Amino acid sequence: MFKVRVKKNPRFVDESKCTGCGSCWNNCPVRNIPQRDEKEIVRPELEEKDLKKITTLIGNNENGRGTLVPLLQDINIEYGYLPENILKYVSSELDIPLSQIYNIVTFYKGFSLTPRGRYVISVCLGTACHVRGGRKIMDALERDLGIKAGQTTPDLNFTLEAVRCVGVCGLAPVVIVGEDFYGKMNQVKAQKTVGKYRDGAHDKVKT
Repeated sequence: MFKVRVKKNPRFVDESKCTGCGSCWNNCPVRNIPQRDEKEIVRPELEEKDLKKITTLIGNNENGRGTLVPLLQDINIEYGYLPENILKYVSSELDIPLSQIYNIVTFYKGFSLTPRGRYVISVCLGTACHVRGGRKIMDALERDLGIKAGQTTPDLNFTLEAVRCVGVCGLAPVVIVGEDFYGKMNQVKAQKTVGKYRDGAHDKVKT
């Protein structure tokens, strides 16, 4: 019998400070790397417009593996998510195993493998927001949009998601639409706020 005492807490990625540089992934000494036989990836035929986009993005990130994360970020921004055929093309073009690309994509929360809406609605369900009605706001928006948390509307206008503490507990409950924060919300206010994005009124104010 023996006892083990942990002298240090394990290091972790602070998502609020993450820039997506990929340094933690490349230098992590403890990550598990599954050993598997890689199937040869047949380079998919892309539409001309997609081929031009990806060729340009790859050209902007010419240093190979070290710039894979920035390249994936550029693709994610361009398409709103990471299409499977695009990832296969990148795998073939850069000679990087597709499994490695998927390991990176699933490691970072900022990447999405499914289409995301034009506006991402984030409802805070942290402790302060939860006790002040955050869950009711989420339920109201789910009914209003006809989707559940984690889903996207068929018109690709909205993606609804739950998040934990966003650091502005004094404004609880908080709803974030895109990069816009809204505090002291309730069910009615949240529905009206989202409605402004739906009918385009928000864009008119922005411009």
